[in-house]
Amino acid sequence: MPPEDLTNRIAACRLCANRFAATETAHAPRPVVWFRPGARLLIAGQAPGARVHAAGIPFHDPSGDRLRDWLGLDRDTFYDRSRVAIIPMAFCFPGYSKGADLPPPRLCAETWRAAALEHAGPFRLTILVGGHAQKYHLGRAAAGGVTRTVAAWRDTAPAVFPLPHPSWRNTAWLKRNPWFAAELLPALRRRVKEVMG
Repeated sequence: MPPEDLTNRIAACRLCANRFAATETAHAPRPVVWFRPGARLLIAGQAPGARVHAAGIPFHDPSGDRLRDWLGLDRDTFYDRSRVAIIPMAFCFPGYSKGADLPPPRLCAETWRAAALEHAGPFRLTILVGGHAQKYHLGRAAAGGVTRTVAAWRDTAPAVFPLPHPSWRNTAWLKRNPWFAAELLPALRRRVKEVMG
């Protein structure tokens, strides 16, 4: 299947329409598809948030600002689909329950993820943002939770770097884990520079 056919099919997907209509937000599906063949770097996240759903652009929010800072990438490079593939565990905003983001529906990954990764890759570097992406890509190695998985980043570097979600809600986590900024981020930025250069 040509890559544009795959991206068009994902963009037109409505498999979760009834599920999303039943959430607090009662929204319609809007898949955010952001990849092309030949990308060097894969960012595997969780699912779009409400702001990304509204904009149709991945990481188009304060979390994206923080993630770009962690990676050492400017906006133009980050959004260059020929170099960076952004393939979350679900392409649509899953909605809210009691004010919190719902988890990404497994149906999305089961339906689209393997094909999307195959079309966009192979990748020289994979960034795993949050627990859902870490469990999918690392399996049992991510069983201990996000903190333990991120703390063991040297086990998968330089090909894969697990990161916590860059949400501002995780500011306290960053303060409790100073090794993240002191040790992981410098190594990550060096590797991103090598891959993107």
